[in-house]
Amino acid sequence: MKTRYYKYIALTLVGGMIVASCNVSKKYKRPDVLANNLYRDSTGTDTTSMANLPWRALFTDTVLQGLIQEGINNNLDLRNAVLKISEEQATLRAAKLAFLPTLDAGIQATKSKSSQAALNFPAGIGINLNTTTYQASLSASWELNIWGQLSSLKRQAVANFLQSEASKRAVQTQLIADIANNYYNLLALDNQLAITEQTVKNRVVDVQTMKELKEGAIVNGAAVVQSEANRYAAEVTIPDIKQSIRETENALSILLSRAPGTIKRSSLTLQQPVTELKEGLSAQLLRNRPDVQASEFAFRSAFENTNVANSYFYPKISITAEGGLSTLKLKNFFDNSIFYNLVGGITQPIFNRGQNKARYQIAKAQQAEAFNTFQRTILTAGQEVSNALYSYENAVSKQQTRQLQLTALQKSVDYTKELLRYSSATNYTDVLTSEQSLLAAQLSGINDKLQQLQATVNLYRALGGGWQ
Repeated sequence: MKTRYYKYIALTLVGGMIVASCNVSKKYKRPDVLANNLYRDSTGTDTTSMANLPWRALFTDTVLQGLIQEGINNNLDLRNAVLKISEEQATLRAAKLAFLPTLDAGIQATKSKSSQAALNFPAGIGINLNTTTYQASLSASWELNIWGQLSSLKRQAVANFLQSEASKRAVQTQLIADIANNYYNLLALDNQLAITEQTVKNRVVDVQTMKELKEGAIVNGAAVVQSEANRYAAEVTIPDIKQSIRETENALSILLSRAPGTIKRSSLTLQQPVTELKEGLSAQLLRNRPDVQASEFAFRSAFENTNVANSYFYPKISITAEGGLSTLKLKNFFDNSIFYNLVGGITQPIFNRGQNKARYQIAKAQQAEAFNTFQRTILTAGQEVSNALYSYENAVSKQQTRQLQLTALQKSVDYTKELLRYSSATNYTDVLTSEQSLLAAQLSGINDKLQQLQATVNLYRALGGGWQ
């Protein structure tokens, strides 16, 4: 009866533990985050997103395609991201193996000497106080996953692994955007340099023209000096443009993991901007943007870490087994020298100097921090998409107006030059103002197209494109 009674008690305790374990580890569920209507002034309902385009479909310049592929193959930050995935894979394997018992093998020889006085044997008894023990053993231990601690650790490792994969994709999307933006910036600088050099040539001709008009008493010496100053004003900007070209080439080289050097490229006039942008719905950022995915996986990891911290409040159940051969004489090692022991134990924390409570409070705070980071990442993504869309619209609008400005300024330069030749109603100051305004507008026109190209790149990255 007593044996049966004890069995009922044991079954009741085990059943209670199993029921209690269901409440220790909570199941992850994506928290409610603000992910809808994040694009300012956007009322679209089309779910088509340019983020789903492969990067080769968006960037049709074959030279740029080659640079992007080279960056994907060689970029050091991307390589580090791949190595991080390998680290998390190893951690995940270790978490899976934690469910299995540990097994250790050992061989040892122990030589010892005892004190006859300590043994309290009568004098004259011949006892060998020197002994040598030889032992070979196998020991195994297994901690039962009653409270789901090992399961939570495994899920945490899975979340960390998935976070590393998402982070690698985020590095790739940023890398592609950086290469494309630097490439377009380089083309724009080339174009600005070409226009400035041509302007200098034109102004050298203007200086000669002013000298001829002075000889004809049409203008005075001030006009000649002003024309020379106008020429140098354009010429002095050339070194700065060349400096920017070199620095941009060097920046691109680093992205490609090259030593700083010349970058092969085409021209700005050959670039055809995307004319129709598809941003889809902001809720799609949860699926498309790698950094948003990585942020959610970081939250999941923190969530599982809270489960682990909570499990420390509950008892640990472990089973330890050891067996092998032990003898005092090596020649009789395999003769009747078998030993074994089996231990099952429950350890319940009672007083741990507040460590378990502190661990749980820290885990809860880190989980809340991870959630806030997750939400902030989504909001930042929406901001970046909105900024890129507005930048693109502004660039297109400016280009239309800029073309009208350039046409008017070119006519102004031509008219004032003609008036200077045949009429005293104007002077070289009018020509000077018109030429300076024309050059500024030409350089600004290049920046307008650069803004359109880079806005497309930034929108593509902001939507999560580039890793497909």
